[in-house]
Amino acid sequence: MVQVKLWGSLRDLAEGQEVVEVEASNFKELLDALAAKHPALKPQIDRGVSLAVDGLVYRNSWFTEVKPDSEVVLMPYMKGG
Repeated sequence: MVQVKLWGSLRDLAEGQEVVEVEASNFKELLDALAAKHPALKPQIDRGVSLAVDGLVYRNSWFTEVKPDSEVVLMPYMKGG
């Protein structure tokens, strides 16, 4: 199981939980598992999210490995300017 820290407004979409656990070995599996476990997250996941794994931020890197002991943070995708 991977512990995922939800950032900001994403917590509200997971019944207010700051940390949730899902079974996943990569970024895509993690997103699919989160959407299945917390359906309210799916619209935001579809709009775009970023995933920080051990301090590195990824977006659309579907096969990025996620290990059970990784530090994982899910954030809404933010556009820079």
